[in-house]
Amino acid sequence: MTALRTARLALGAAGLALAAVATGAHAQEAFTPAAKGTWQVNLRATSVSPDAGDPIVTAAGAASGLKADVEDDVMPTLGVSYFLTDKLAVEVIAGTTQHTVKAVGPGTDVVVHKTWVLPPVVSAQYHFAPKARFNPYVGAGLNYMIFYSGKDRNGFTVDLDDGFGYALQAGADIAVKGPYVVNVDVKKVWFETDAKINGGALKSKVNLDPMVVSVGVGRRF
Repeated sequence: MTALRTARLALGAAGLALAAVATGAHAQEAFTPAAKGTWQVNLRATSVSPDAGDPIVTAAGAASGLKADVEDDVMPTLGVSYFLTDKLAVEVIAGTTQHTVKAVGPGTDVVVHKTWVLPPVVSAQYHFAPKARFNPYVGAGLNYMIFYSGKDRNGFTVDLDDGFGYALQAGADIAVKGPYVVNVDVKKVWFETDAKINGGALKSKVNLDPMVVSVGVGRRF
């Protein structure tokens, strides 16, 4: 089963869970609203879907006819938010995913590298309805992509540069009961890395630009 299919199944299950939460909300159990000084910890299932497809060129810049492709992955992640005011919060997310890097083109579809990626994101959020059961928010922030434990494949060597990117975010907390919430979060991250293949004989500026979709549960403290 591909990571993308897994992500779709996970998000479908999340949709059913949210429908159940919305139905259960009519019971009007007491819940803990967000407020200044509140900490919220979210444990999420996260799908990371890079939007790569950039051309691979020679060291002299000539077209090779190949493109860099980076596959999706789904992993658990942790998010921690602190409310500076009732509506303004700062969030830090941490998690790691593994991605397969391929060179694709006419008659070519070959794995050249597998790497783990640690992409911490720090964002500032605005929450529209902190006292309500359904509390949507938007945010913006910075991330830093760290590539580690890479393994080359099929006779290729690949070097990827770490670096900074930026992100936009939208999501919602749906209070369930007491301090517990269901969290849905979508981030679009913009990040470009320089990839050197076989010591620079081939190279590519890879715009990863992943869509990061998360669903999970949280607790307020």
